[in-house]
Amino acid sequence: MIFAAGLGTRLKPLTDRIPKALLPLAGKTLLEWQIERLKAAGIQDIVVNVHHLGEQIVTYLKEHDNFGCRIRISDESDMLLETGGGLLKAAALLGEDEPVLVCNVDILSNIDLKLLIAAVESRKSKVESQELATVVVSNRETQRYLLFSGEGVLRGWMNRKTGEYKPQEAAHEDLVPMAFSGMQIVSPAFFGELRKVQAEKGDKFSLIDAYLSVVARKAGTIRAYVPRYYRMMDVGKIDQLEEAERFAKNLDACLE
Repeated sequence: MIFAAGLGTRLKPLTDRIPKALLPLAGKTLLEWQIERLKAAGIQDIVVNVHHLGEQIVTYLKEHDNFGCRIRISDESDMLLETGGGLLKAAALLGEDEPVLVCNVDILSNIDLKLLIAAVESRKSKVESQELATVVVSNRETQRYLLFSGEGVLRGWMNRKTGEYKPQEAAHEDLVPMAFSGMQIVSPAFFGELRKVQAEKGDKFSLIDAYLSVVARKAGTIRAYVPRYYRMMDVGKIDQLEEAERFAKNLDACLE
């Protein structure tokens, strides 16, 4: 699934007329970059969620014959649901019997998705069924971090700027801070956890909310995946577009 429903407010005024997913970089839109990466990993069934100027995304995909994939639209025109709510709304389109790879449309990286998928697959027969998600993380500098045990199991979250921790006891544990990279593979069982968060918070909530709910209730394991030689860029601000253009042009050359 590709999250493409965001408002793109930090990319105004460009996103006043086109959705962030259709911003061009190095001759391709952000959406095309993501679809190509999924196709290269052997993924043909894709769900794209839409909200802001979503009709443009629908038209764009039709005009490009869905880039040879089976693409369905999860329509959030009525309300933007954030990442957790958006994934849950798309459940009927995704199905809940196989793991789902989920990524943000505005994050470019050199991650080899085949290696990520293989790592998750290799753990299926070795771990308990309570492993609910594998999240891609890195040691890049940011303000908000996921906190992991030495074994790579999620234990909490922190905001380095404000000093906030979730849960609060994580502040007193010896944990490893890692930056979330907007990509994860979630298990079928994770959708049940999303419904529990929905019952508590309503339809609109983030995946981080869901991960921390799992941690708080000790309902399962959220595991870190740290790619080797990882390079990524969040195409989030208008003053970053020139740098993002250079990054995109060199993307194929810097694969893992």
